[in-house]
Amino acid sequence: MKLLVVSDSHGLTADLKRIRERHSDMDLMIHCGDSELQADDDSINGYTVVRGNCDFDAGFPEDRVEKAGGLLIFVTHGHRYSVKSTLMNLSYRAREIDADIVCFGHSHFLGAAMEEGILFINPGSIRLPRGRKEKTYVILEAEGKEILLDIYDLTGGKIPELTQKFSLAKTQ
Repeated sequence: MKLLVVSDSHGLTADLKRIRERHSDMDLMIHCGDSELQADDDSINGYTVVRGNCDFDAGFPEDRVEKAGGLLIFVTHGHRYSVKSTLMNLSYRAREIDADIVCFGHSHFLGAAMEEGILFINPGSIRLPRGRKEKTYVILEAEGKEILLDIYDLTGGKIPELTQKFSLAKTQ
């Protein structure tokens, strides 16, 4: 299963289209909110989108739960879970729904972490990154519970030194 995750594009349209065209082989493309676009905008066509704190179109859901490759993926922007200060609230929700992967944005900080067998992914921002200069998004490849996570720079392609491997084997 191949999954693309992008967030916090804040009005960009051509770049979202370019990413979609560049990675047309994805099983699922996720936008974690703050697109600042209307739900019917062609730029986000093909993306599974949630509503961020800068999105005002009621056509976007606050959260989504998706299944892909036998994995349960929880998608949210993160502002309703206080992700700028803690992952605790998001972790509670992920465990409630038995999520394997959580995709979120809001902070504009790129990051990935395993917590109690759940993979948390923040793809950073393709418009206004924080903590690094690259405008990032993520591509995840899963074979069963084994995950390969690649980070991409909007203009420079894959950043090989940031590739990470994870295993979703949960402990009981």
